[in-house]
Amino acid sequence: MTFEDLRVFNSVCDMQNLSSVARTLGRTQPAVAQHVARLERELGVALFERTRKGVTPTAAGLLLHEATSVGLGTLSLALREIERLREGGPGRLSIATGGTTVRHFLREAVIQFRRRHPQAALHFEPGSSSQHCLEAVARRAADLAFVTMSGDLRGFETRPLMEHPLVLLMHRDDPLASRRRVRVRDLQGSPYISLPHSTTSHRLIREAVAREGVALDSALEVDDFDTANLFVELGFGRAIVPAVQGHTFARSGRVCAVSIQGLPPVPVGWAARSFRLLPPAAFEFMELMEHTASQWRDIPGVKIPRRENES
Repeated sequence: MTFEDLRVFNSVCDMQNLSSVARTLGRTQPAVAQHVARLERELGVALFERTRKGVTPTAAGLLLHEATSVGLGTLSLALREIERLREGGPGRLSIATGGTTVRHFLREAVIQFRRRHPQAALHFEPGSSSQHCLEAVARRAADLAFVTMSGDLRGFETRPLMEHPLVLLMHRDDPLASRRRVRVRDLQGSPYISLPHSTTSHRLIREAVAREGVALDSALEVDDFDTANLFVELGFGRAIVPAVQGHTFARSGRVCAVSIQGLPPVPVGWAARSFRLLPPAAFEFMELMEHTASQWRDIPGVKIPRRENES
């Protein structure tokens, strides 16, 4: 087996469609199939099963994919960094995260980074959940991901940034809006605006309220916290959002963000295949994030470790 066999094989595992892989890699579909067939002959097992929509990995295919994807991702990072060293340019930085995360967390860091490096290529790979962002890093569409640091992070190195509590977002005329904090059981029976069930945030919230014996009555499901805020403003229900977003939403005066007693904080930070192989731009961006995050220390419950050079 060759490096190219494994690279094509992993692309097929990720996309599960030979035509899509061929278009992405600039190959013909028969050429892609030949790489897969060569691996199957050498290993003596089928690596894929054909479906109506494409192909899916067999048990043997999943084992090979798990064994090779990390190594190929690390090698890809190393080759790109070697290219940057050879060319001597500012390089390219790709970050996987959600659009609302860019707005609420990364905005100031992006502004400062662009001022310092106007020639650097900064790309954001969209992801609707932490899992999608991690998958983007795994398939080498992004250098690192900014994610909720909960769940299965095996195969990734992590760098925590902060913890922030969950707050109840409600219309300013809501009966609970006058309180300084609410309890989980106060949410029983109220119309709840939730994120998709596949997101880490939804899972954390669902598990936390279930431990308190509370079932949330889902009135609407939306893609992100910004959309949840819009429907709260329109009076369609309440939402549970991280404190940083809640603090921003409450500035409008149309909604209130109130602490929820009994829910665990949400940890967020960076995930990468190998931090050591990331370009210098990645470390500079992460350092800018640590600096700009200091603006949230005044929000009750937010915990941001102080850097060594901070007093």
